[in-house]
Parts: sequence; C-alpha cells; structure tokens
Amino acid sequence: MMFSYVSPDERVPLDHPLRRIWTMSQRVLEKLSPRFDELYSDLGRQSIPPERLLRALLLQIFYSVRSERLLMEQLDYNLLFRWFVGLNIDDPVWDATVYSKNRERLLRGDIAAEFFAAVLEEARIQDLVSDEHFTVDGTLIESWASMKSYQQRDDPPNSGSGSRGEMLRSDTHQSRTDPEARLFKKGPGGISKLCYMAHVISENRNALVMAASVTRANSKQEREAGLQMIRELFADGKRRTLGGDKAYDDQQFVAGLRSLNITAHVNQYTGQRGSSIDGRTTRHPGYEISLSKRKLVEQIFGWLKTVGMMRRTRHRSQARVQWMFQFATATYNLVRMSKLMIQPS
Repeated sequence: MMFSYVSPDERVPLDHPLRRIWTMSQRVLEKLSPRFDELYSDLGRQSIPPERLLRALLLQIFYSVRSERLLMEQLDYNLLFRWFVGLNIDDPVWDATVYSKNRERLLRGDIAAEFFAAVLEEARIQDLVSDEHFTVDGTLIESWASMKSYQQRDDPPNSGSGSRGEMLRSDTHQSRTDPEARLFKKGPGGISKLCYMAHVISENRNALVMAASVTRANSKQEREAGLQMIRELFADGKRRTLGGDKAYDDQQFVAGLRSLNITAHVNQYTGQRGSSIDGRTTRHPGYEISLSKRKLVEQIFGWLKTVGMMRRTRHRSQARVQWMFQFATATYNLVRMSKLMIQPS
C-alpha cells in the first residue's frame, strides 16, 4: 500500500492557468450559494454539492471532454481535475447519471444565466469590459437529431406561417427526436441542417461576451434576438454603438437601435432594397473601427464551436441548448479574463 502526504493543491504549479480561473469561479459560486440553498432541500439523502457539479462542467468545456461519462473517468484519476473540483485523492467520484438527474433542477433555477451574470459582474469589477462599443452576431448550432427524424407532422396546422398563410415545410414537418429544432441554412450556398440559432453581444475592447441566447432558427431571429438582448442590456439611454454584418442592415432593426440611442455600425447592404444607414453614420472614423472590431466575435464562435463543443449540441430542446450555450459563453469569459489578467498594462 502506498501513502502520499502531498495534497492535490501542492501538486498544481502556482503559475498554472487554472489557478486564476479557480479563484474567479470560487467568487462567482459564492455569490450563487443562496440560489443553491433554494434549489436543494436539507431533507432526505445528501446530494452532491452543485458547486462541484458546475466546476466539473467547467473542466469538461476547458478540456473538450465529449461526455459526462468520460469526464467522470478523468475525475477519477486526474489530480488536476480533482483539485479544481475540490476532491481529495481518496474521495469517490459520482456517477455520470448525476448530471441527468440534476440538469432539470439547475435548468429550472436558471443557474446558467445567473452564473453568466456573475462572471460578467466579475469582469466589470476588474474593469475589463467596455460600456460604449459592442458587436452583435449569430451562428447556427446543429441539433442532436438525425435528418432521418425529420418527418411529416401527425397534426399539421390549418394555416401556414409564410406570406398570406402559405404552408412552409417547417409547418408540415418536424424532427421526431427534437421537435424544437428547425431545418435551416444561413447562406445561399449552405446545406440545410436541423439546428438552433445562437446569438451573442460582445464588447469591443477585450471581446468578452455581454449577452447570449438561443432561439429557433429562422431568417428574422438574428435581428429580433439582437434587439431583445440590447433592450435587456441597455435601458439607460446612454449613447453607444453596435456593430454587425449585412444581415443587421434592416430598417426595423436600425430604427429599434436608434430608439435606444444606439448607433448602428453595421455593414451596408448593397443589394436591391438598399441600405438603412447613410453617410451620416459611415463618414465617422468610429464606423470603420467598429467594422474592424466586429471580426472579434468570430473568434468567440470559433472557441465555442471547437473547444466549447458547441458546433453540435449534445442536448435536445431549446431550453437545454440555451442552458449549455450560456454556460459555455461564461466559461469562455473566464478563460479570456484569466489571459487578460496576466497581460502587461
């Protein structure tokens, strides 16, 4: 039999990147402790602390562990994982099904949204976010459903959602395994896939995510979701700018921004319908700066889809996909903040 008198904390180097993330996540989880007390009862069998469940989920995203079962395997023998979660060397790990049993509870408590908000507040305390210049964009997340599951509805509606009640394929067909997913393609040359649409608003100074949401995929959701997030973020009427691609050069979207005292710094649409912005906006040097900063949001989506495993979701239903997307964007912010903390001023 072998004994070790060295704790997991002593085995992790002092300059390891996870130490900075652990410190920030600890402050965030302490703020959420009252919410956990509301969700978990003091009666009955003792449950696994939700703080440990969330820390393990952070590790799953950091290291792109593709399933909870593999995550538990790593947690069993990886001392770095044990230290981050808060387990001693001899502590047993829990079964992977614990996440299935606790997911609905965390979902009902809207813990992902509160975790995201607490991480963002931490960024504000450290003065890492801009309060003037922002970018909005959307992307597609493939659903966890096969195209073979996309079949005709048993109860099609009486009228369609198209122009003048025209019946569209989305009205008559749906996925049997994930009915909330929609068959959609973002560009004219793309391939239609069962997917959801994910949206973010990022600030332009350090490319931190300010808001994140998931909607059903359709051609109007990018602008509608963008306006909704903007209204929730900025209700004080302070003058700001918001960058975006050509999809946001829409009369209703631009008018909605102006009503909130926000200038639309979006790429001009050069097609037949013309652009909703003119020289009064494009003549200013800030417009070109916003267009160049807009590309930073693609780095966010790139990280989320590769490291964060959000190219294709592993969950079904819009609510579960939204939960994971918000948690993944909060994780991205933690990683980004940890890097900004060590950059020279």
